Amino acid sequence: MRTVNWIRRHGAAAAAAAFLVVAACSEDVPTGEGEPRDPAYVGGFGRSGHGDGQFTAPEGVAVAPNGDVYVADAGNHRIQYFTPAGSLLGFWGTYGAGDGQFSKPSAVAVGPDATVFVADGGNYRVQYFGADGVFRGEWGAAGDGPGRFRDLLDVAVAPGGNVYTLDGRGRVQYFTPSGGFLGRWGTEGTRAGEFMLPQGIAVGPTGNVYVADTDNQRIQYFTPTGSYLGLWGRYGICDGEFNGPVRVAAGADGAIYVCDYANRRVQYFGPAGEFRGKWGRGGAGEGQFVNPYGIAVTSRPVIYVVDSYLCRVQYFH
Repeated sequence: MRTVNWIRRHGAAAAAAAFLVVAACSEDVPTGEGEPRDPAYVGGFGRSGHGDGQFTAPEGVAVAPNGDVYVADAGNHRIQYFTPAGSLLGFWGTYGAGDGQFSKPSAVAVGPDATVFVADGGNYRVQYFGADGVFRGEWGAAGDGPGRFRDLLDVAVAPGGNVYTLDGRGRVQYFTPSGGFLGRWGTEGTRAGEFMLPQGIAVGPTGNVYVADTDNQRIQYFTPTGSYLGLWGRYGICDGEFNGPVRVAAGADGAIYVCDYANRRVQYFGPAGEFRGKWGRGGAGEGQFVNPYGIAVTSRPVIYVVDSYLCRVQYFH
C-alpha cells in the first residue's frame, strides 16, 4: 500500500513521532476565546476482514449529499457504502480491469448529483458510478500526457461538478464530470507550487483546491485553475506542524481538515491555514488512531476518518 511505502521511506523516526513524551510545544497556536470545541467522538464501524462491512487496508471515504458514506476498501478491491451511522447498504467491485472492477481503489468522491467517482489507481483510471454502484463510465490510462496517470492517489469533486485528480508524481489534473480534460498543473520539487509525494486533494466551497504535499510536510492551495495562492505547515509535532499530512477535506464553512498521519491526529484550519484545533492520539481506543488516512466532512459538520491499519471508520462532531 502507498501508506506503507511512505512510512517505510521515512523509517522509525516517522512511525515513533506520535509516541514521544514531550513537554507542551512552545509554538502551540492558541485558538482564542469563543472558538468552537474540537470535534468529539460519536461512533465508529468496521473491522479487519473480507466480509460485508469489513475492510482490508481502506484508504478513502466520501459522503454523499443524502449523508450516505462511501469507503474505498482498497485491499478488498471494492467500494462499500453505509448509512451515516455505519449500517451497511451495499457494495460493488472485484479485482480486475473490467468495467466496475478495481485494482486497489485508493479514493472515492461523490458529486453534487450523487455520482460516485473512484480513483482506480492500479488500473490508471477514474471510474464513475450511480449512487448504487451502477457503472456509468471511465477515463484515463497509464502515461504522462493529458488525462493519463502514473500514480493516481486521490480524487475530489468541486461544487460545480468538475473532478480533480492527484498523481503521486506531483501533478493535479482536472476534468468535466464525464472525463473531458480541462487542465493540469504541478511538478516534483520543494518550491511553492511544487510537490513531493503528495497524497491528498480537496476542493473548498469557493472552488479553491487544497493539496496535501506529504513529503514537503505542508498544505498548498490554489485557484480552481491552478494559480498558486499560499501554503502552511512544516515538519513537527506542534500545532500547525505535520508528520506526513496525507489526506485533506474541506467543510462547507471553508474549514480544512488534515489527516496528520504519523502524528496520529487530525488538525483543522481556516481556509488560509489559520490553526483552529486538533484531536486524536496514538492508540486503538475510541477517538484514537494508528494510521489516520482518509477523511470526509458533512455540512453539520460530522467528520469521518478512515484508519487504514485498524480497518475502521470513526466519526466525530
